[in-house]
Amino acid sequence: MPGVEHRQHKGLNNRVENSHQPTRVRERVMRRRFKSARRVQRLLAAFSHIDSHFRVRRHLLTAEHYREEMKLRFATLVEISCIQMAV
Repeated sequence: MPGVEHRQHKGLNNRVENSHQPTRVRERVMRRRFKSARRVQRLLAAFSHIDSHFRVRRHLLTAEHYREEMKLRFATLVEISCIQMAV
């Protein structure tokens, strides 16, 4: 198409690398707090599952449905981790 700038680079259309960028950013920030990169990667590997569990797509839900969904997710966390909630 004339008049359209075509951007070409080997990494522009690489969906795998682009989807991995947020993880790399978190890893870079955490590297300052930990002594080794291995510890950062171990923490992020475990934390990513917990993090995605609590990241509800809020814009798709009403406030009431969001609260219900978060209650269910916290109940699941308590059940899995055997944490006793303070009443």
